[in-house]
Amino acid sequence: MNDQPKIPSLDDSRAAIDRIDRELVRLFCERMGVSADVAAYKCAVGKPVTDAARERALLCKISELAGPEMEAHARTLYATILSISRAYQHERLNTASTLADKIEAAKQQTAPLFPARAKVACQGVEGAYSLKAAEKLFSCPEVSFYKTFDDVFAAIDSGECRYGVLPIENSTAGSVTQIYDLMSCHRFYIVRALRLKVDHCLLVKPGTKQAQIKEVVSHQQALSQCAGYIAGMGDVRVTPFPNTAKAAAFVKNADSNAVAAIASKECAAIYGLEVLCEDIQDNGNNYTRFICISKTPEIYPGADKTSIILTVPHKPGSLSRLLAQIDAMQINLTKLESRPIPGHDFEFLFYFDLESPIESPALLRLLGELESSSEKFRYLGTYREML
Repeated sequence: MNDQPKIPSLDDSRAAIDRIDRELVRLFCERMGVSADVAAYKCAVGKPVTDAARERALLCKISELAGPEMEAHARTLYATILSISRAYQHERLNTASTLADKIEAAKQQTAPLFPARAKVACQGVEGAYSLKAAEKLFSCPEVSFYKTFDDVFAAIDSGECRYGVLPIENSTAGSVTQIYDLMSCHRFYIVRALRLKVDHCLLVKPGTKQAQIKEVVSHQQALSQCAGYIAGMGDVRVTPFPNTAKAAAFVKNADSNAVAAIASKECAAIYGLEVLCEDIQDNGNNYTRFICISKTPEIYPGADKTSIILTVPHKPGSLSRLLAQIDAMQINLTKLESRPIPGHDFEFLFYFDLESPIESPALLRLLGELESSSEKFRYLGTYREML
């Protein structure tokens, strides 16, 4: 006699799952309908949508009902359901419409064409890569140079310049973290972006031989992008500078031929230097992404990239649930950057770049949901990125 338990067939198991899924979807829709009733009640009595104590109690109850084996999975499922429920209640109460209205107003108030002429703030001096980016973004920019990135933000805030051009990330060296940290301190909007091909050169005083070089100066990002080449130069000192063009100016005024700068070929012409070697970046496909910022939101036709800053609860699974929410809207996440919040141990601000046309109802709904459900949320703008 065979005492082995009978194993259900795959078809039988799938049929059972289909039956259970139909019931789960029916109950989910029923639950969301009740959530709408809860939203109406909260609106009538003036209560906020989020009830943290109620949610904690519910998750504890779910843990008990699920039992030890399924407890963690059930809590993950219901944490997601609660997030969806909060977003749905905000939608029903129309509390998420403020941002949508702001975006629509910016679209209506923005000129149909990006301006050809404007006062533009850049960090550095003549020959800086930010200047090259500004000249690609604007056909005739009136550029003012500032000492630091913070000064560029301040120039926009004060109205000294209408726009600022700032590097935000490089394809080889990664993000310019100083810009991300400053973004959380200043009020501004991204109105355009640009990917600029960056080809670095080793610049020296005329007649200098490579064997004479004892020091290489440049911006930290450029030094990182050329790390392999610098290592091949042997025992040379590496000194970071605020800007590649300032490094070139330093070499021009140096007393000896022992110092070289990593900068653009244009800097060689500007500062009377010699190009000792071209294209010294480690990756030939080396691009730096620049953003163009303004004090007020401007959304031009064709805008299909949106940047936001937000925080998530300092709890396990918070970020993964947010990513699942973005995925559910079928919106492409092209950038996720985290930066520590000053004064808060192990807590972070998250920077997101989302790819979706500004006309997309899904994007506007997602932004509204994130604004209403995040403790800290900032919309940084919707714009087009030039290549």
